[in-house]
Amino acid sequence: MKQIVQTGPEAVELREGERPSPGPGEVLVRVHSAGLCGSDAHAYRYEGGYEWIPIPRVMGHEYSGEIVEIGSDVEGFSPGDRIVEEPIHHCGECFQCKNGQENVCQNFSITGMHRDGAYADYTTVEPRHLHPVPDDVPLRHAAITEPTSIATRAVFSQSAVTPGDEVLVEGPGPIGVLVAAVADSMGANVVVSGLGRDARSRLPQVEGLGVDTINVEERDVEGYADARTDGIGFDVVFDTTGHHTGVETAIEVVRKGGQVVVVGLPGEPSEVFMTPVVRGEIDVNSSYGSSWSNFEQALRLMENGTIDAEGIIDTGFSTADPASAFEAFLDSEVIKPVFSFNGDSA
Repeated sequence: MKQIVQTGPEAVELREGERPSPGPGEVLVRVHSAGLCGSDAHAYRYEGGYEWIPIPRVMGHEYSGEIVEIGSDVEGFSPGDRIVEEPIHHCGECFQCKNGQENVCQNFSITGMHRDGAYADYTTVEPRHLHPVPDDVPLRHAAITEPTSIATRAVFSQSAVTPGDEVLVEGPGPIGVLVAAVADSMGANVVVSGLGRDARSRLPQVEGLGVDTINVEERDVEGYADARTDGIGFDVVFDTTGHHTGVETAIEVVRKGGQVVVVGLPGEPSEVFMTPVVRGEIDVNSSYGSSWSNFEQALRLMENGTIDAEGIIDTGFSTADPASAFEAFLDSEVIKPVFSFNGDSA
């Protein structure tokens, strides 16, 4: 079978590998489509915080597929079932897991990082990590269930967004765009900010989804916030940039009594002046990963057409040249590259 393997920093290639066999408690999945996300890009560059990933490694954790074989002990799933995987596996034994906080498990492991992933024709997984895909959701769309679940957690579980709120989403990457789409679905007035390089492709794509945008290299974001909100400030700001200045800017443009939700993972320390935070009683919250219910929310939003997956994904990249997808993503040319392995129009 074919598989995309990382062989070193900024080095990925298509290789032939052996088709895996499921253990008694596993299923064998024929991978249909698999997405590329920010953490994959960081791992591709082998940036700080990702050097622990063993190389060579089959990458990929966002995927959809069809079960083709089940182990002898598996119940509840059958060959032919269309599924997605929750790729962050929790241990079930630590304090956080027992406290209903599995998304911040002390002993978590990630498909495609701690173990070989889904950039392959086939992969094996324990059924407890699977979600059935509704019949009305194409598998190429279902491949972005995991990042959509991160967005549903950020908006539904971790934020105070209500209909009519003025909401700023910093960063037009895949998580930012999906956060914007979810907040927009609630009736919030959403704007997505980006840099000059994002204006070539990502910001126009966001506008195509019916969401306002601002290029912060052409227009002062504080002045824009004042004009848009009559000098009050945004009710909620989501920082999905993964840059240390994101939180600092968010605090400058959120209203007194408003909320900042940090979703991106900055690679450098942030210098936040806390006095305006305290005096403005600004709620600074965070959102990491997702839960079982967030996955189900993501699938339902795609099922009822709330999330325009077709307007977000780009399936034009070939598995034969995987590096081009990584470079296009890092150059902000696309929002969400999706590889097709055994894909068709389904």
